[in-house]
Amino acid sequence: AGYFQNPLGTASEYGSSIIPGEGAQASAVRPLDRPEVVQMRRDRLMMVAERLKEKLDKIPDLSAVKDHIEITLTDDGLQIQLLEDSTGVFFETGRANPSPRGQEILSLLGKELGSIHNRVRIEGYTDARPYSGAANYTNWELSSDRANTTRRILTGHGLQANQVSQIRGLADQELRDPGHPLAASNRRVSITVLLDPARPTPADSLG
Repeated sequence: AGYFQNPLGTASEYGSSIIPGEGAQASAVRPLDRPEVVQMRRDRLMMVAERLKEKLDKIPDLSAVKDHIEITLTDDGLQIQLLEDSTGVFFETGRANPSPRGQEILSLLGKELGSIHNRVRIEGYTDARPYSGAANYTNWELSSDRANTTRRILTGHGLQANQVSQIRGLADQELRDPGHPLAASNRRVSITVLLDPARPTPADSLG
């Protein structure tokens, strides 16, 4: 019961076992060990992933871009990647301005992620093609600007400012498809809901 009231844990996390007594049952409470805490938090993030997928499926306008939204559980936490194509799906090509679809999806994510209190890391990436849109503006600036635009939209729609742990622009230094450095799918924004098992987190609800 304590887990479902506070599934992400606080400074102390407990499980319970039932010990038979005379005419009644008494519960003995024991602290959960670290692997149990980590597994509970991973299970909770999986529930968040399923809820996000269900909500995205209910938006008819997004059916054409569902294949460009990748939601996976990693060692760091729940990773949500918005993958571009050659025409620009979530951001205007070569710019940090969100498309209408990008704005809609990021607004939804801001609302959902703001309800669970985990810290969030936001990263922007590009492909290996040198940026040619303006002098003194490179893939470093573009990836950083897209990550920061993502932060502004998320925090404008529910994500708390203190949930943001990092904003990073990595340009083409961590390609999603190293075998094809110019592939459009290397252009992406990654939002990671951090597991961070060592950090106590407040209670939250599924909403």
